[in-house]
Amino acid sequence: MAKKLQRSAPAASTARTQGPSGPAPEAVRKKGGRVPRDLVTEFTVQLATLSEAGIPIVKALSILEGQTRAGPFKNVLAEIGEDVAAGTPLSEGMAKHRCFDRLYTSMVRAGEVAGVLDKILNRLAVFREKSAAIRSKVIGAMIYPIIVTLVATGVVSAAILFVIPKFKEIFESFDTELPGITKMLLNSSAIGVKYWYLIFGLPILLIFAHTVAMRQPGKYRFAVHGIMLRIPYFGALMSKVQIANFSRTFGTLIESGVPHLDALAIVRDTTSNDVIADAVESVRRTVREGEGIARPMGETGMFDDLVVNMVDVGEATGELDRMLLKVANAYEAQVDRRIEALFKIVEPVLLIVMAVVVGFIVVALFLPLTEIMGKIGTT
Repeated sequence: MAKKLQRSAPAASTARTQGPSGPAPEAVRKKGGRVPRDLVTEFTVQLATLSEAGIPIVKALSILEGQTRAGPFKNVLAEIGEDVAAGTPLSEGMAKHRCFDRLYTSMVRAGEVAGVLDKILNRLAVFREKSAAIRSKVIGAMIYPIIVTLVATGVVSAAILFVIPKFKEIFESFDTELPGITKMLLNSSAIGVKYWYLIFGLPILLIFAHTVAMRQPGKYRFAVHGIMLRIPYFGALMSKVQIANFSRTFGTLIESGVPHLDALAIVRDTTSNDVIADAVESVRRTVREGEGIARPMGETGMFDDLVVNMVDVGEATGELDRMLLKVANAYEAQVDRRIEALFKIVEPVLLIVMAVVVGFIVVALFLPLTEIMGKIGTT
């Protein structure tokens, strides 16, 4: 299965830049700078509320623009308001700006066509709030171990570069035989002092190169995303996050009236993991040939049996959107539980590792000191 996905990776990467009938909207958008996701979500909730109250879209946009602080997003709302006032559909006005992705504009377009824009905006608001919640939980789970690791690395590095060399001078002045553990620590310190620029510079260079490579679709990013899904425990967590995002996005799009093929293309383009995106593209190609969704999902090997069975039931009963949203809720609950369990595992493991490292340094330094103090006491 991995080989199958590897071979189709270039095709999936190309498909990400193509929509169902040509280039994806993101490929041609030029306007707007970076806008915080939370700001767009807040705007969506407010626009949905104003739309439900019967306020015309042009007036609603004007109200929201007036409430927005000066900045890129205020300019975006002003331009969209001008476009809509001139007769441009809201979805087309939004599609010109980077802060409104293809999923967003496709749902708005579906709401305009069906005449239920207020309901679609409400669904969008709920979708974005739930997506933001799961994203913040995953990021929160990663921040703690990263901060602790960085602090511990900084403390140990400072000890190796500045503290241990002072002890080395003391040991040499007494001309005493050092234990093996102390020699190991002193040698490590000597290497660190001599090649500190490599020890610190090489990881920074590798991280920079990795970051640059991950920004471009290709074999490297595809391979990294595949490895991420196979890491014990973390891989299962990432897989559940991806499946939850897939189910909620796909279900919300279908619920909003977006055709299945278009919805799958949007899901593919908004999936952050290339391996999962490749699986979605494989499903889309099979569905385009006239088959159902459940069987090709199962054949990719990327979706659990529960997901495949729920999709199969949804297709059979005509309630695919409802089944997908149930899957999303179930997997988001599993992600919550796994993150809670992860905190319980990571914290003691990090403390144990830090204790072992600090203990090694303390023992290595104080073993010869006790011998030196003994010699001083006998003289």
